[in-house]
Amino acid sequence: MPDRFVRIALGVTLGLLIAFVAQPYILAFLYAADSPRAVTARGDLAPAEKTTVDLFAQASPSVVHVFAQAAAQGRALMEPEDEYGQGNGQGYGQGYGAPGQGQDQQRQGGGSQTGTGFVWDAAGHVVTNNHVVEAATKGGGTISVRLSSGEVVSARVVGTAPSYDLAVLQLGRVAKMPPPLAVGTSADLKVGQAAFAIGNPFGLDHTLTTGVISALQRRLPTQEGRELSGVIQTDAAINPGNSGGPLLDSAGRLIGVNTAIYSPSGASAGIGFAVPVDVVNRVVPDLVKNGRVRNPGIGIIAGQEATAARLGIDGVVVVRVLPGSPAAQAGLRGIDARTGDIGDVIVGANGRPVHRLSDLTAVVEEAGLDKPVTLLVERDGRVRTVRVTTADVAQTRL
Repeated sequence: MPDRFVRIALGVTLGLLIAFVAQPYILAFLYAADSPRAVTARGDLAPAEKTTVDLFAQASPSVVHVFAQAAAQGRALMEPEDEYGQGNGQGYGQGYGAPGQGQDQQRQGGGSQTGTGFVWDAAGHVVTNNHVVEAATKGGGTISVRLSSGEVVSARVVGTAPSYDLAVLQLGRVAKMPPPLAVGTSADLKVGQAAFAIGNPFGLDHTLTTGVISALQRRLPTQEGRELSGVIQTDAAINPGNSGGPLLDSAGRLIGVNTAIYSPSGASAGIGFAVPVDVVNRVVPDLVKNGRVRNPGIGIIAGQEATAARLGIDGVVVVRVLPGSPAAQAGLRGIDARTGDIGDVIVGANGRPVHRLSDLTAVVEEAGLDKPVTLLVERDGRVRTVRVTTADVAQTRL
């Protein structure tokens, strides 16, 4: 009896072992999918997905790829570059002040840059960033634009506004003009609402990224010593090549122009910045009409904020006053060139405190051109009221 029991146990164990070893082969023989599988019906897209799909389908035909080529200087234009065709692709040439923060432009061999733009009107005007086309405009180069259809056309610069990092191009002859992008407003934006960016990151055409509006009323240094206020911050991924592209709301309307990222690595870190559309809608018509934008100002050269802070000064130090400017007519004084003594410090404007240049710039821009602005000016320890009338400071020269 014990021998029989042992034989049975050994037989069962051996059978189980054989089944265990043979299982993969049996399953492969019986169930291997050696022909195309049937497609499982998925039903309708979720409402949020459908909204995003429709948004991209509506807006993407209006988005273009901008190529700005400076005049060739010692390097063949057709020299091979990296796998994306963009050279390094992480050049931030005109940093925005903080470490790793800068304009998200792509630099190519031969002094070229690529970026994004979008159709502004039925006449074929395209809006992009000034820093995307700057090399071509200063170097006597060329600009071409690739439409969503794949057609490549030449373009010329109609006007630039470096103080706002905006530029307007005019498309050459096209087979079919893309539709203008719908324009919204940035006045009623809320932190947390959805944001969508369409652009050409790393040269990859018509890429959609999504996120939310992370913050409002950010400040962003631009060229010519100005600081743009009211800037939109978003976590929608913005990378080199997205510059000049649209930031959209969930209705597919333009709410900003993507212009910069903050990134120690050179790629998206979830902190992108866009020029608010209300600024764009004010600046672009001037560029279309006049080729330049009239900048309201009072005609002063301000001192560095860090230096003022080290000296314990809370306000805008007037370093120089432009001859013939509103500030000169109002009798404002700069730093004495002989003694180095500080003249005037602007501490208030139109009833609001002025701690830094952006505070003063915001008041002046809100006032507009040829409008009165009441300043509080500190001189020799005493504060007095000075009334100035804004003017187009771009026409005033030292």
